[in-house]
Amino acid sequence: MPKLSPTDPYIHPECTIAGSTFGAYVEIGHGSRVLNSTFEDYAYCDRYADIANTTVGRFSNIAAFTRIGPTDHPYRNAAQHHFLYRSSYYFEDAEDDQRFFEHRASRRSTLGADCWVGHGAIIKPEVTIGTGAVIASGAVVTRDVAPFMIMAGVPAKPVKMRFDQSVADALQEIAWWDWPHDRLRTALEDFRTMRAEAFVEKYR
Repeated sequence: MPKLSPTDPYIHPECTIAGSTFGAYVEIGHGSRVLNSTFEDYAYCDRYADIANTTVGRFSNIAAFTRIGPTDHPYRNAAQHHFLYRSSYYFEDAEDDQRFFEHRASRRSTLGADCWVGHGAIIKPEVTIGTGAVIASGAVVTRDVAPFMIMAGVPAKPVKMRFDQSVADALQEIAWWDWPHDRLRTALEDFRTMRAEAFVEKYR
């Protein structure tokens, strides 16, 4: 495990990064592709994650082989193929369709703080994953997800809340994910040993 940095993201080998920014203590797993995205502080993705047009919230946990913000083809047109918008690849006298790419980039996905996206999950464009939510392995998420909700299946459906609503509300009020680094260190033992119910009793 690398020692993470408050200033420079730890980017493992064979990654493709373009048009993206990274906060403090960020890690990008081996072979991942990150395009037109923002990783806020402490967020990470594991191996071969493929993330486009996404804002990844603080402390977000993204497992291996996930796909977030997958780009669409123009399926309403007579043809769906690359030649419609990557036209310069095919024709000497044609330019690429910048309007298509701009529209694609505008369809952003958003991951809230401390959410967990399981192995092989897919999150469609323009979907918001709420704070603290869990997306099960292999799930395909096509709609917004409430904070602290566990989602599973294809298409993903709610399974249950991680906590009672009162605990979820208290965690939102405490918003520990916005704490400074030194306060996180001071509370580290409580994060490790306390259930959420006890944690909110102490820090609310």
